[in-house]
Amino acid sequence: MTTQHLDISPTIEPNSDQVNADDLIGGPQTVTITDVTKGSSEQPVNIHLAEHPHRAYRPSKSMRRVLVAAWGTDAAAYIGRRLTLYRDPDITFGREKVGGIRISAMSGIDKPLTVPLTVSRGKRARVTIQPLPDAPKPPSVDQVAACTDMDTLREWWRISPDDIRQIITARREELLDPDPEPEITFDGPAFDQTQES
Repeated sequence: MTTQHLDISPTIEPNSDQVNADDLIGGPQTVTITDVTKGSSEQPVNIHLAEHPHRAYRPSKSMRRVLVAAWGTDAAAYIGRRLTLYRDPDITFGREKVGGIRISAMSGIDKPLTVPLTVSRGKRARVTIQPLPDAPKPPSVDQVAACTDMDTLREWWRISPDDIRQIITARREELLDPDPEPEITFDGPAFDQTQES
């Protein structure tokens, strides 16, 4: 009996309205910001993400300082930008290591950004954020029509909105079946002659 490849990561996602450190146990995630809204007094910022449409990333104070250092204080400028988030198992709550979310890379910066942060009471450390390229842009209709590479079409499909995805899917079908059967019609002289013979 062979074991099929099965990604079990969705089965360990916590039931929550926010992105948690445990969501990143499988590795870092690069996410795209769709909106920023006001949160509670304890967690004042909700960063909404394309990859987690029903759950917000609520950055800690130190990560909010990173955001401001990189992108400024106007949260409207954050929309459309990207972050790479990772789980830091050494983040503590009180004396207990509970793990937390940190930022390792950001779009909208052209070189590494070093920010001094307080990591514990009376202790500071310098954190360096790497530049993250902007997300690739979806292809044009002409680009899709000219493409003959399935891997390229697959990547374009992944990053494209639904209307472009439909065009990519149609192009894929064309490439898989380049000579479709001619359409058969049941009218006209040819059909009538066949019936008479």
